[in-house]
Amino acid sequence: MAVVRVGVGCFVVRSESNEEQILIGQRKGSHGAGAWQLPGGHLELNESFEDCAQREVLEETNLEVKNVRFVTATNDIMEADKKHYVTIFMRAEAVDPAQVRVMEPEKLQGEWQWVALKDLPNYQPLFLPLQHFLKRHQSI
Repeated sequence: MAVVRVGVGCFVVRSESNEEQILIGQRKGSHGAGAWQLPGGHLELNESFEDCAQREVLEETNLEVKNVRFVTATNDIMEADKKHYVTIFMRAEAVDPAQVRVMEPEKLQGEWQWVALKDLPNYQPLFLPLQHFLKRHQSI
């Protein structure tokens, strides 16, 4: 039986030279391999969106975050992978951006990178939920 899963992606933000930057990385070893993504993962049973974002960001990047809030949601049908997700997008501020590390090297190609949101379309391919986000939103 196929199920719809809930994913949570978090725009982890830092301010650099009066410009906000977000953290992205390139997927490895899963559906969407090679695509650029935000830190995030699956929502667990009885978990709030905020708690999921904090947990996943810490597990994947070693970063603690604050001021976590809901941004939007997308409906992501990945036909080639026979997967269907509802992706919850959250926004949070990195407490100490210098602490970023790759905590799950089996899931990430290379290093986490800080980029300006306006530059995100330059990173191709983008993971399908991020593509859907950019079609509808210009800011976080």
